[in-house]
Amino acid sequence: MTLFLQSEELAQLATPAEYVGVVREGYRQRGEGAQAEPRTRLNNADPPGFLTGYLAVLPDTGAMGGYTYAAGFGQQDAQFVLPLFEYGSGELLAILDGASMNPWKTGAAGAVGIDELAREDATELGIIGSGTQARGQLHGAAAVRDLDSVRVFSPTTENRETFAAEMDDELDATVEAVDTTEQAVSDVDILVTATTSPEPVFDGDDLSPGTHVTAMGSYHPTNHEVDPTTVARSKYVLDLAGRIDTDAGAYRTALDDGAIEEGHIHAELGEVVVGDAAGRDSDDEITLFDSGGTAVETVAAAKLLYDRAVDDGLGHELEMSSATEAFPGR
Repeated sequence: MTLFLQSEELAQLATPAEYVGVVREGYRQRGEGAQAEPRTRLNNADPPGFLTGYLAVLPDTGAMGGYTYAAGFGQQDAQFVLPLFEYGSGELLAILDGASMNPWKTGAAGAVGIDELAREDATELGIIGSGTQARGQLHGAAAVRDLDSVRVFSPTTENRETFAAEMDDELDATVEAVDTTEQAVSDVDILVTATTSPEPVFDGDDLSPGTHVTAMGSYHPTNHEVDPTTVARSKYVLDLAGRIDTDAGAYRTALDDGAIEEGHIHAELGEVVVGDAAGRDSDDEITLFDSGGTAVETVAAAKLLYDRAVDDGLGHELEMSSATEAFPGR
């Protein structure tokens, strides 16, 4: 039988640190050759929206699957569905409503990037964005670094102040809202961008030596939260190299502007995790993790949640037919 797992059933099944652990393991497998493909995105003009999805096979996790969602259209919202297959048999284990897990698995990918690329003594973090994804990124970062202070900027004063107050209560670090992007960017050890902006949200010249940047809000061939200066100044690592030709807008814009040359990519994150590529080489180096979202973190997180749900007796059983059952005379 296949389990259907609702979003609210999954919401409290894992901690940010547990998400980070399984996502790191997923990227370890990717670094050792596990298959994963970047998203395919189908854009629609009227009504405006897009349908997108991506896939991965994680043999050691014992699972494979993907993530499909529609965003925009008439509902002006998004819905996420995640089929999870058992690696050995190919059996469909579960269909997950992937909404509640989204910021946590994405935040975990950002956290693995921080753990591999930020300085070990990083304690000061700036974040641009104050939505749900920013929350997941911040909790993930706090799982891999002992943060002392966090500065948050977003354009709406009420949003950033509310976010700062809530995160200050949830984290050991002191979290404060700031009035400008420069205040969030200057003299921090880690900078995270978690916005929906199609244009750069800060000036790369404001980055201090030694800063690590995680950019996670853009997955479009021209959209780019970070400017060409940031890409050019940084050691550039991304989740999947295949994204370069599809939706790595920051890299493509920097290339088109002449800020970088072909070959500026340092490595995939999985290659850094397994040690095939270096992480940080010096305390003054600027590093950038371009996290556009992949099925590596999605499948890794989904298998964790599925296992927890089975242990807790959650979910509703669905009867799904195999091809042999559906076509007995073939």
